[in-house]
Amino acid sequence: MNRAGLLALQLLIAVVLIGIWHVATTVPIGGVKLLPPFFFSTPYDVGARIVKWLVEGTIWRHLYITLLESVLAFVIGSVAGVMIGFWFARQQLVAAIFDPYIKMMNALPRVVLAPIFALWLGLGIWSKVALGFTLVFFVVFFNVYQGVKEVSPTVLANARMLGMSERQLLRHVYWPSALSWMFSSLHTSVGFAVVGAVVGEYLGSAAGLGYLIQQAEGVFDVAGVFAGMIVLAVFVILIDVLVSMVEKRLLVWRPAPGDARA
Repeated sequence: MNRAGLLALQLLIAVVLIGIWHVATTVPIGGVKLLPPFFFSTPYDVGARIVKWLVEGTIWRHLYITLLESVLAFVIGSVAGVMIGFWFARQQLVAAIFDPYIKMMNALPRVVLAPIFALWLGLGIWSKVALGFTLVFFVVFFNVYQGVKEVSPTVLANARMLGMSERQLLRHVYWPSALSWMFSSLHTSVGFAVVGAVVGEYLGSAAGLGYLIQQAEGVFDVAGVFAGMIVLAVFVILIDVLVSMVEKRLLVWRPAPGDARA
């Protein structure tokens, strides 16, 4: 299926879901609405709230704060995950020594860390960046580590027979092997970076999408809560599209699915 057809099907699913939501919250069936508007709002009210935010400019400051926190968490966490993942994969003794500590830190619930980061770093952006970092780092780290470990022994042996140095092996063998794994983790990490920022804002901040949602929830403004979540979802999709564009650029050598020949 071509890109236009796929996009049309994706939009169709969104339209159908919104239509079901509209009918369930506005059309009584047997005198009762399936989804009470007080608890689920309506697509019209949510859309009107988003338009109001855009027209008044209310959303832009909150969106900028969340974007800044998410990008910082994503970039710092990804770079650290890639570098340490490569290092651990190439240094088996180091990996063996730190293995229990990495697993222990990865098992810590991130929500528990949020108040600690707020205490250490304050209620500014850096406590949210730190929370997002803890979510992004481990996803990227484990994928890069596994990607380097999955290098074909045959390819590696042939490269060494050709006299490649360690730097050449890193550039021409290990790095291409890890790229697919890395970008797979980056797509997931985009959402985690935003989750870290929003959860941190929700627990304590003066701006951001998480703050906006928390304020709406505090006054039982269901339309505001759903509007914030929809803006957040669109925000994540746009960032993921940018990651996909970078991935396509860097992995231009990789054949598309179904292009392989027997």
